[in-house]
Amino acid sequence: MISHVLASYEPLGETEAADVARMRRLAGGQPDPWSRSLPLHFTASALVLHPGSDRVLLRWHQRNRMWLQAGGHGDPGETDPLAIALREAREETGLPDLAPWPDGALRHAVVCRVPPGKGEPAHQHADLRFFLATGDPDAAAPESPDAPLRWLTVAGARELVGTNNLRCTLDRAESLLALPRQPEHPPADVRLHRMRAVQRHVFRGGPGEGLRTGTV
Repeated sequence: MISHVLASYEPLGETEAADVARMRRLAGGQPDPWSRSLPLHFTASALVLHPGSDRVLLRWHQRNRMWLQAGGHGDPGETDPLAIALREAREETGLPDLAPWPDGALRHAVVCRVPPGKGEPAHQHADLRFFLATGDPDAAAPESPDAPLRWLTVAGARELVGTNNLRCTLDRAESLLALPRQPEHPPADVRLHRMRAVQRHVFRGGPGEGLRTGTV
């Protein structure tokens, strides 16, 4: 599964290209590249967005002592990075409606250093990052009191993360958020125009002739 995701991914820049090369070797050389016993193992994470307000959701990570995206390790038997990112993000944000945005493509691949803690030595994460969106940002609820959540503009998030590699993930999200998007609900004049077009088609016969005995 990981090899398939990475095979079609095109890294941007020398640093990411080097990280992806390491990830491909890890995926092809280990029977379980998600195993936490490996000094370098895979994780999956997600930058959670609310496209309606162009905001992103960050979570305080006590171990790293910084604001980061949601995500984490695969559970035993899990191999799909997007599914892992979805599960982790739903658990950590309390948002049940999270869905890939604008699709399920891998958005950033980063090798991250992790400090020692919780009985583990220092190690590295081969982190696969996706974008997930919610339509109900007010429903966000922290997983625990020591892992608060914050909705921020992309600019505000950049200030919090500083030089962390999450800054690059935020840049990519900002580029997508800036693209023109179809409104969720067309303006009233557009809806009226569409309704009249349907009425003309139905009552003139043709493919919809069988509907003429009903109402629109």
